[in-house]
Amino acid sequence: MAMAVALIAICSWISIPTTVPFTMQTFAVCLVSALLGTRRGFLAVICYLLLGAAGAPVFAGFKGGLGALLGVTGGYLVGFLFTALIAGAGAELSGRKLAVTLGAMAAGVLVCYVFGTAWFMVAYAKNSGPIGVGTALAWCVLPYLLPDAVKITLAAVLARRLHPLIDRKGRTE
Repeated sequence: MAMAVALIAICSWISIPTTVPFTMQTFAVCLVSALLGTRRGFLAVICYLLLGAAGAPVFAGFKGGLGALLGVTGGYLVGFLFTALIAGAGAELSGRKLAVTLGAMAAGVLVCYVFGTAWFMVAYAKNSGPIGVGTALAWCVLPYLLPDAVKITLAAVLARRLHPLIDRKGRTE
């Protein structure tokens, strides 16, 4: 699990700064959840978020602290908890079948989009004034659909290939 937390942190540092930064976190959260399963994938994301909340620079742009977690993009970070639960459950319940794992990852990211965008709209309204749903979707979701589809596909394929190398206790062979 420590390696999973480290992978998520490293993937957050691979970033293109925008209103909501383009990162590889989505890839890492989906991969970790599919490999470790629902419970351990969820716990890895919780550990990652707690590490960031405590001030470790594990979020995009080498940010950390409660300010980063509670800011306008914090909802997407918290939304990774939902992604981990849904992607991990889909992978586990399907026996890691590629199509089901891919669908579960997509559903998890969709829930993350919904949660994160709602959070963004509330936090943005407090700081700069209200924005419409269309504007929030244009800023926070639409530019990420294709890159996230690629990341999800890569995560699902890698999870299917790597899972046999991990035993039931989560140790590598």
